[in-house]
Amino acid sequence: MAEQADAIVVGGGLAGLVAACELADAGKRVIVLDQEGGNSLGGQAFWSLGGLFFVDSPEQRRMGIRDSRALALQDWMGSAQFDRDEDFWPRRAAEAYVDFAAGEMRSWLHAMGMRWFPVVGWAERGGGHAHGHGNSVPRFHITWGVGPGVIEPFVARIREHGKAGRVALRFRHRAGSLVRTGGRITGVAGDVLEPSTVLRGQRSGREVVGAFELSAPVVVVASGGIGGDLDLVRRNWPTERLGPAPKSMVAGVPHHVDGRMIGIARQAGAATVNTDRMWHYTEGVRNWDPIWPDHGIRILPGPSSLWFDARGNRLPAPCLPGFDTLATLKHILSTGHDHSWFVLTQSIVKKEFALSGSEQNPDLASKKWASVLKSRLGGGAPPPVEAFKRHGEDFVVRDNLPDLVAGMNALTGEALIDRDRLAAQIEARDREIDNPFSKDAQVVALRGARAYRGDRLIRTARPHRILDPKHGPLIAVRLHILTRKTLGGLHTDLDGRVLDPAGEPVPGLYAAGEVAGFGGGGYHGYNALEGTFLGGCLFSGRNAGRHAAANL
Repeated sequence: MAEQADAIVVGGGLAGLVAACELADAGKRVIVLDQEGGNSLGGQAFWSLGGLFFVDSPEQRRMGIRDSRALALQDWMGSAQFDRDEDFWPRRAAEAYVDFAAGEMRSWLHAMGMRWFPVVGWAERGGGHAHGHGNSVPRFHITWGVGPGVIEPFVARIREHGKAGRVALRFRHRAGSLVRTGGRITGVAGDVLEPSTVLRGQRSGREVVGAFELSAPVVVVASGGIGGDLDLVRRNWPTERLGPAPKSMVAGVPHHVDGRMIGIARQAGAATVNTDRMWHYTEGVRNWDPIWPDHGIRILPGPSSLWFDARGNRLPAPCLPGFDTLATLKHILSTGHDHSWFVLTQSIVKKEFALSGSEQNPDLASKKWASVLKSRLGGGAPPPVEAFKRHGEDFVVRDNLPDLVAGMNALTGEALIDRDRLAAQIEARDREIDNPFSKDAQVVALRGARAYRGDRLIRTARPHRILDPKHGPLIAVRLHILTRKTLGGLHTDLDGRVLDPAGEPVPGLYAAGEVAGFGGGGYHGYNALEGTFLGGCLFSGRNAGRHAAANL
């Protein structure tokens, strides 16, 4: 006979942990399945920078930022651009999340011991219109302890529930089917994989050593998206909207983010929506010390780096560093090449370069102010950035522009960049620095960024000429397309109940996190506002867990 529980959660990432905690808090017995080993508990969230989208937070107010639910909702809807019949539940989820982010989200997390870096980041600044895409104000709150700091309270709660017999963790259990009995989901069956001793994030084996079947009146699917399977990303790529899928990409998530459960849930009667909506970054570099296959790291740029396409043509506004991700992605792909370039100075890299990921921010992960101050206010760039400068295959560092261009062309193996053409564009920009006035959109944006004291303090270099040797050496960084998030997925209502193609709940089946487009089947719409991936896992996992517990 199959082992019985009150609920089964498929996936031990952040959304799955939150849902399992809510179920166990209500006294329910929960089994959590994950195809990876025990050291991978927390999933992708572990590797994140820990950014959360709050609205009108104490951190914002202390930095002089005036935010409101109305402004946040304006930004969200301008970014989402909902335009489909199936966007009914995604829109409802978006509205509810903004309410959550402007309401109890921070106090709920604060009560668990979570804290945040005092300087609020201004990410995804938008496409140029108040009613359009982007954050009007800084809203990116970095969790003290970054990604591990986000999952820590939930892992601790899961461990306590485990000791009390309410939660059982089943690692190396890969779901293969959802069991359906009499029209409702009643369990999960699948394979037991060979034990694995690989480090967190590394590719683990897939040899099958057994089988399992578990029974429960509730199954919560929280298995993540598709970003670790580059071929699957390409098959779902919205060519008509973004252009041709890149032939060359780097993976921003581990290989186990494989999207398997989306197809398995569909076989059990679930509907999917918005599978052509996705979120990938344009500022990826190959990790010189990779953990998973094709491991890429995103550069989180400040506003000063000059951005050029593969042939050395400067990108037009709003394709500026940190402004409009998908517009920039579309523009890059329209050039016929998959890569682009940052050109900058040592002064810029020192002040503005940050790398996404918990492992690339050991100072913030340490929760020690002495480490943060030493790393961020030292003589050079933060040590992980300097390590990429020295070892990263995508970095070219030279003392003058002719040598820099020669290095750029040598790196690609093609003489795509004309030195004189590149020099003319940089010199034209440099002349705009001499006055407080400018017609250059990036220079205007740069000065606007420095009006925010958070950016002026730690994220935006003093305006200077790129070709001024006092700010050298010159640096060029080849940028790859970096996979990240699935914005569509399993269609759910606001309570996390999975819907069938007719829009009716599939009895016993819930979904949360990225597999459900972070809520509703895609609460971001077409564009994400940063801090809303982790936030969506928290939000949708809580909703699914609470509703399931209340209806058992």
